[in-house]
Amino acid sequence: MTPFDPIFHSAYFIKSAEKLSQCPIDQGLEIAFAGRSNAGKSTALNTLTDQKKLARTSKTPGRTQLINCFGLNVDDRRLIDLPGYGFAKVPVAMKINWQAHMQDYLMNRHSLVGFVLVMDIRHPLKEFDELMLDWAQANKMQVHVLLTKSDKLKRGPAKSTMLQVQKNLNERGVIGSVQTFSGLSGDGLDALRNKLGEWLELGAFTKAAKAAKAEE
Repeated sequence: MTPFDPIFHSAYFIKSAEKLSQCPIDQGLEIAFAGRSNAGKSTALNTLTDQKKLARTSKTPGRTQLINCFGLNVDDRRLIDLPGYGFAKVPVAMKINWQAHMQDYLMNRHSLVGFVLVMDIRHPLKEFDELMLDWAQANKMQVHVLLTKSDKLKRGPAKSTMLQVQKNLNERGVIGSVQTFSGLSGDGLDALRNKLGEWLELGAFTKAAKAAKAEE
C-alpha cells in the first residue's frame, strides 16, 4: 500500500485523441505510457489503477492508433496511453500517420513530465525502445522503464536484466530508472505508484486528504 493508492484508483477515461490538438487542455502534469503492442502496457495501466478494463475503454479493434487520456481525482493530473508499436495489423500509411502524431505529442506537450517505457522483461531494448530512449536523452525527458511479466523469470535473471537495462540508460545519458513489474503477481506495484506519485507531485494532495479526514 502507498498513500497514492486512492488517487490512482480514481482514474477515469477522458477521451481518445487522434492528434495533439485533440488532447485535453495542456495544463497541469501528465505521464505517458509507451511500449510495444505486446509488452503489457494495458495490463500495467489496469493494475496501477486497480481497474480491469480502464486501458481498453475506447480501444475497439482498428482504433489502436489513438492517444487515450485518463484523468485522476486531483486537479489536472493525467495518465496517457500512447499507441502501441510493433505488431498492430494496420496499413503502413496509417502506422506512419499515428507515429507522426505520437512524435508531435512527445515533442510539444508541455504538461508531459515523464514517460513510462514498458518492455517485456524477456525481450528488452528492442528497436522501438532504443528510439524512445534516444528521444528522451535528446530532450532531457525522464523515463521510468517498467520491465513487465517479471513472473516469467526467476529472481536472479530478472535482477540481471534490470541491471543490464539500467546500465544501458546510464550509457545513453538518459535520466531514468528501471524496475520489474508483474500484473499477475503484483511485483513492483507499490514502487510504480510511488514513482508516479512523485512525478505528479501528489504528496500535497494526500496530506490535504489526511488533514480533512482528521477534522471530520
